[in-house]
Amino acid sequence: MLALSIRFPKPTMARKRKTLISSRKEPQQARSTELVSSILEAAVQVLAKEGAHRFTTARVAEKAGVSVGSLYQYFPNKAAILFRLQSDEWRQTTALLRTILEDTRIPPLRRLRTLVHAFIRSECDEAAVRIALDDAAPLYRDAPEAREAKSSSAETLDRFMREVLPKASKAKRKLSGQLITTTLSAAGKQFSETPRTAAEIKAYANALADMLSAYLNALKKA
Repeated sequence: MLALSIRFPKPTMARKRKTLISSRKEPQQARSTELVSSILEAAVQVLAKEGAHRFTTARVAEKAGVSVGSLYQYFPNKAAILFRLQSDEWRQTTALLRTILEDTRIPPLRRLRTLVHAFIRSECDEAAVRIALDDAAPLYRDAPEAREAKSSSAETLDRFMREVLPKASKAKRKLSGQLITTTLSAAGKQFSETPRTAAEIKAYANALADMLSAYLNALKKA
């Protein structure tokens, strides 16, 4: 499956979900696993090309080369497929944060720079999918998986902020972490709306990392 955009789950007000978004069953055999992988790969391609509003199970099945009936064995509707794509992305986001920010062998600000570069590259690589998933967000944004992903990401960031700003108050670290994630998300979204070259991505990521590093250095001296 193609790598999805790296984004931070957004907090939302709790609301009752009326659409079934969980998978019908998990694949148990290698053949079933391959079928689900093919469906998800096709879903990414259809989503990127057609967008959320034209995304249908029929289009996904056709792209995957399987019958709609076979698709329905694992996904009851299009919301379930979109939710699976988004859930996979949340897991990837959490794993990325942990891998980069919790590697204490590397100085904190170097870790932050690595995260910024990975984030911006991913946003640009998968801009079409990101936009489509944002459009479909109302279908699954209040799911328990969203809250779990947000909580896990917040814990990783909190540990990082305690390391960077050990003398700062809890409230100050929390605010600083929120500003960093908000800046990353907003900057990445805006920058990736236009096709970019590798050189442009590198230059932008360096500038953004410089800005965030300067912000944290200023907080350490305050």
